[in-house]
Amino acid sequence: MSPTPPARRLRLGLPRRVFSQVLLMQVAIAAGVAVLATGLFLAPLSNQLDDQAMRRALAIAQTTAQQPGLAAEVRDTPPSPNGPVQKEAERIRKVTKAEYVVVMDWRGVRWSHTDPKQIGGIVSTDPGQALAGREVMEIDSGTLGRSARGKVPLRDSDGTVVGAVSVGIAYDSVRARLIHAIPGLLAYAGGALAVGALAAWVISRRVQRQTRDLAFSDIAALLSEREAMLHGIREGVVALDRTGRIRLVNDEAQRLLGLGETMVGRTPDEALGAGRTADVLAGRVTGTDLLTVRGQRVLVANRMPTDDGGAVATLRDRTELEQLGRELDSTHGLIDALRAQDHEHANRMHTLLGLLELEMYDDAVEFVGEVVGDHRATAEQVTERIEDPLIAALLVGKATVAAERGVALWVSDRTRLPDRLVDPQGLVTVVGNLVDNALDAVAGKPHARVEVELRTEGRTAMLRVCDTGPGIPPEHRELIFTTGWSTKKPPAHRERGIGLSLVRRLAERQGGSATVGEAHGGGAEFTVVLPEALAEPGPEPAVSTVPSAPQTAEEESR
Repeated sequence: MSPTPPARRLRLGLPRRVFSQVLLMQVAIAAGVAVLATGLFLAPLSNQLDDQAMRRALAIAQTTAQQPGLAAEVRDTPPSPNGPVQKEAERIRKVTKAEYVVVMDWRGVRWSHTDPKQIGGIVSTDPGQALAGREVMEIDSGTLGRSARGKVPLRDSDGTVVGAVSVGIAYDSVRARLIHAIPGLLAYAGGALAVGALAAWVISRRVQRQTRDLAFSDIAALLSEREAMLHGIREGVVALDRTGRIRLVNDEAQRLLGLGETMVGRTPDEALGAGRTADVLAGRVTGTDLLTVRGQRVLVANRMPTDDGGAVATLRDRTELEQLGRELDSTHGLIDALRAQDHEHANRMHTLLGLLELEMYDDAVEFVGEVVGDHRATAEQVTERIEDPLIAALLVGKATVAAERGVALWVSDRTRLPDRLVDPQGLVTVVGNLVDNALDAVAGKPHARVEVELRTEGRTAMLRVCDTGPGIPPEHRELIFTTGWSTKKPPAHRERGIGLSLVRRLAERQGGSATVGEAHGGGAEFTVVLPEALAEPGPEPAVSTVPSAPQTAEEESR
């Protein structure tokens, strides 16, 4: 390898930093504006100076024509370099510093001129308009060069035009005034440019701080990476501006919240409606890993303020985790029921073994009959009143768990539930949550009892769960349905405060309601109404008219 490092190539073009580019562009704009303003000012200034020079010449001509006796001298005396007209004209020229003051008769013959040799000659420009009685202002060229001229008629005492007076202002003096005004104008333009450059530098410094002194290419790359990251991650992101309006929603947030990009530019309350989810996004509920329910989804939300006064909220879907937690709770309940049955079965086996060893066979037979009858009676009582197998199995299992915990679980005599549920899984969730909460409320209390009533009116299913626990204070009867609100210690595998919120949402999704009140004799009474929970009853099966085959002797004996 060569020890000589490669020469660095000189890069020409715009600087890469935003600060430098913004400063350069603003200075260029300020310079362009200054040049344009100077040009726009100079263009009419030349015309204004010409107009001023012509008006000055016209005013001198008017003053000269008003001199007493001048018209009579032009009419009565011959033109002469030493004549009174020449003397008066030269006096006026010297006083006013005009280039020339020419007095002529009605034929256009000069009676005065700065060059005495021109006296008596015909003027070089047409005096027709002035001799016709009109005043004239113009820029023209004559024997003395280009000048700003004013011509007026010369009248005698009777008002008759006997000649004309022409006064010229050297055009070089007009140009000199214009050139003299340019340095001052450029000074003002330079001052304005300096102020603009200073303002551009201040603005560029602010841009430099806000952009972290990055190049435009870096900002473009960051924006591309941000778009790819926001729309690629499996976590919902909602950004809000300082006024609390949503300014960004990624794809996952749209999926979790069930909304589209139309929510951009609206407040959380306008986009989501009143509720805990909107309160969390708006910052009215503070904390970390806040639980909220949106539709059928259980979400975990975190909100972080930003430097510009806005905020960014992240949403994680915990629906599957919550379902796993509930399945784990159900598994624990099943294990507790099996453990209770095993414990009870062992005690009964020991009792039966003792009766057999004591040769109390009749008592043993009676004991077995009573045990079998109790279990059969409990299962038959539930299945006779509840025809749906899932709900019946749930209540039989809960009855076993309740017995183990010293709680009497009763199914009301008014309970009637046909096997026509539209959403049996949803009703299992509702019944399971309410019965579990009731068992937790009365566990460990004397004469603990939980009563379940399930009945229907048409297609409407009504559930009532009463307990003999401490009840719910009136001020908490709406809070208990809020996501994340609970008075119980959460288990290790999931959060509390979800069950009752899901119960109400399941009820409201079907157009129903979930309320809590006070039960007779104390305790809590939860009532859930589910309209259209049952399907329309199907047609009655047709009775077959085909005669059955004759039974064999063996079948008849059976």
